Amino acid sequence: MTSSQPRSRGWVIGKLAGAPVIVTPSWFVAAVVLTILFAPTVRGFAPGLANGGVMLVAFSFVLLLFVSVFCHEAAHAFVARSRGHRVTELAMTLWGGHTAYTGTQKHPLDGALVAVVGPVTNLVLAGAFWLGFQAIPTATVPALLLYAAFFSNVFVGLFNLLPGLPLDGGQILEALVWKGTGSRRRGTVAAGWIGRVVAVGVLAWALVLPGLRGAQPTISTVVWAAIVGAFLWQGAGDAIRNARRREVVETLSVRALAGRAVPVASGTSVADAARAVTGVPDAALVVVDAAGAPLGWVDPAAAATVPPAAAGATPVDAVVVPFPPGSAVDAGLGGAALLEHLAATSAGARIVPVVERGRATGVLDVARVAAALRPS
Repeated sequence: MTSSQPRSRGWVIGKLAGAPVIVTPSWFVAAVVLTILFAPTVRGFAPGLANGGVMLVAFSFVLLLFVSVFCHEAAHAFVARSRGHRVTELAMTLWGGHTAYTGTQKHPLDGALVAVVGPVTNLVLAGAFWLGFQAIPTATVPALLLYAAFFSNVFVGLFNLLPGLPLDGGQILEALVWKGTGSRRRGTVAAGWIGRVVAVGVLAWALVLPGLRGAQPTISTVVWAAIVGAFLWQGAGDAIRNARRREVVETLSVRALAGRAVPVASGTSVADAARAVTGVPDAALVVVDAAGAPLGWVDPAAAATVPPAAAGATPVDAVVVPFPPGSAVDAGLGGAALLEHLAATSAGARIVPVVERGRATGVLDVARVAAALRPS
């Protein structure tokens, strides 16, 4: 489960919670690998099956796992939407899947609920598969598939509850620390560092556990543990960096970043507009309508091209750069809400107006906002 990110590449197979369900190319890699890995189990259980039948049964297990992961992600998506987020995609990937959504979490409970519902779904599915397994009195291929689906859902559910990011348990830990300290950043950093401990623990488990049993760790187990551990370590590191970036975002303020503006009425001559801004250094000329609402800003380079003899008769509207519709920023806006507003309305504009009670009071340079996000 993730926050907003670029859309994954792959094939859209449907929509859920208003978002596309995407099967990425990497999922097919995982499907092939899992089919091959499960085939020896099927062959040992049913030695009379032909090779084609063995692979078909093994792939059936992969499909059951796909359904389980899909249900896990669907649960995330529906709860995220119920908490006010806009779900942007559900993707099936090499690592199982993820759900992406936009919107800022305002309360610790939001993240905890979105996170916990995924593993709980897997554990409920595990119970259903176990009941199906118990209903089959003989050791048959369907019984093998039901037991494998039961075991895999128990593993996925419990593994995801480990208390470290990027796992769902890490999201829950983040929410608990956030609730206890009042700081989401502290919650994310704490869960990120615990996630790194979990990553190291996965590799240690693969290396140490066989020794405790008097055996040698197999190369395949160590390789898989190293891959999973690296994935977790990277995800935990990304979470810690995101927490620091989020702290910077929270300090953003329109009042601190906005530049001064001198409003002039639409129809004012270029000469009169120039006189209005005289003595107000670094101020932008903003053309407003009769109600004081901003229409656009005067490009100094364009205004300079108007001959002095014609400046008195040329309306300032001739050298104005229109503001994109809806791009006006309230002077009290800040943090993630400011970034979301600019992303949704600025339409690539360099300058957007700042307003209070519907009247232009300043301008905001989008490049200045971007510079404020960079590490100092």
